[in-house]
Amino acid sequence: MSEALIVWGGWNGHEPEQCAGLIAEMLREDGFSVALENSTQAFADPAIASLDLIVPIYTMGKIAKEEVENLSRAVRGGVGLAGYHGGMGDAFREAVEYQFMCGGQWVAHPGNIIDYRVTIRCADDPIMQGVNDFDYRSEQYYMHVDPSNEVLATTTFSGTHAPWIEGVVMPVVWKRRHGQGRVFYSSLGHVAKEFEVPQMRTILKRGMLWAARNAS
Repeated sequence: MSEALIVWGGWNGHEPEQCAGLIAEMLREDGFSVALENSTQAFADPAIASLDLIVPIYTMGKIAKEEVENLSRAVRGGVGLAGYHGGMGDAFREAVEYQFMCGGQWVAHPGNIIDYRVTIRCADDPIMQGVNDFDYRSEQYYMHVDPSNEVLATTTFSGTHAPWIEGVVMPVVWKRRHGQGRVFYSSLGHVAKEFEVPQMRTILKRGMLWAARNAS
């Protein structure tokens, strides 16, 4: 049986505990054994190197040097890493090693909760198959991103809330490698309610399954 670890905490506005429960349910539906922890100390445990998947849900917060080093080592060794929105993309702002592994970092969401459109860039990728361009209401993440990411979906900023970024095309969903490990990220999913959006849920679930060790 595949083993996954979800580590939740940080800023409560992203409803980390509720979302951790939803993700645990999603993974168990696909046969995973899931452990949930609410402290970054879990990342320092050498045993995480034997896991198949790690899902951080920890907006902001802090991570100790030995914790991030052990997490990075585990992913480089083949453990999958997958996450969404601020839970993975705005975690541990001072930890550049963590950002290097994830492939990006949140820096702004002009206008806060707004309507925007998600454009599918790789319709033939298994994660995105059958998902068409769709409208979404949430925070439209502006991120600093790694050019080595394989971008699967994007959004275009209108400039309504920040005129100087009008027309900027920003990655929304990507996958990448970190050593031997697969890394997946989606910026969709501000709060638990957004898991009811079929496209958001489908993309995240497929991305987690892709990232898991020994995935096809």
